[in-house]
Amino acid sequence: MSTADRNLTAAHAEVKAEIARTDTKTALLLAFVGAVLAGTWSVARDLPLNPPAYVAGGAGLVLLVGAAGLLLRSVRPNLGGRHGFPLWATLTAEQIGGAVASDLAADIAGLSRLAVTKFTCLRRAVDLTMAGGALLIVAAVLTVGGVR
Repeated sequence: MSTADRNLTAAHAEVKAEIARTDTKTALLLAFVGAVLAGTWSVARDLPLNPPAYVAGGAGLVLLVGAAGLLLRSVRPNLGGRHGFPLWATLTAEQIGGAVASDLAADIAGLSRLAVTKFTCLRRAVDLTMAGGALLIVAAVLTVGGVR
């Protein structure tokens, strides 16, 4: 195997590993957001909330639901792609070997774009989760403080 082939194979493995890491982070954050949403709903429905707490808490919940939407979008399967599984599903066993050998650089480029898209959605979801959590804390302070 030539140096160029080894470099392409290493780059391909690195991109696939980054996608796996991003998917793992996304799954963990999605579970966290779901737990926060469920916990907030359970606690808030039994509390006597004042109007400012409703506004802050409602805005926080909207941001958390938006974060969950971004996370789900990040892990949504892309069956319309030109590389990887969708392409391979249309080829015979003999054609797959040729496509992988001749198209590794294109696959790396396609997977890299996919990784950047997933990472961008994850980063935006983290930002929304932090903002939503901050608003839920404000709502809790407004409720405990008794602001009317």
